[in-house]
Amino acid sequence: MASWAQVEAEAPEFAAAARRLFDAHKHKTLATLRRDGSPRISGTEAQFRDGELWFGGMWRSRKALDLRRDPRFALHSASVDPDEGDPAGWPGDAKLSGRVEEITDPARVAELNEGPPGPSHLFRADVTEVVLTKVGTPADHLVIQLWREGQGLHTFKRT
Repeated sequence: MASWAQVEAEAPEFAAAARRLFDAHKHKTLATLRRDGSPRISGTEAQFRDGELWFGGMWRSRKALDLRRDPRFALHSASVDPDEGDPAGWPGDAKLSGRVEEITDPARVAELNEGPPGPSHLFRADVTEVVLTKVGTPADHLVIQLWREGQGLHTFKRT
């Protein structure tokens, strides 16, 4: 599985654009899988640090328990509404997916925990896919950039 550093090494401009979108707002949307396989959407915070993507959860929160049971996830940057008068000015949005590894070393959890003191969960993300979507020029189509582990970066247009 790929670390965030691998995405940056293989597609640096693309990774920088995705990171700007993820870093633009504190809160992101995390999708996990419930015990019955149905999706669960939760708010979360995430951080890029040391070439890795990290996020956590309150102790025994539903999203953390979901990830402990099934490590697959998807993360979506905050999305803002495009200006109706200037859709080309929309910054776009970013999504990524992969699997997490729970980090249980107390020192590492304490180092990366940005929440209140006390027990919490910490996950390091292995990234398998990153997608950027933005309005093209002219503003009559979408430009979708897709990076997949082992396949590199591809660009598509949708009208």
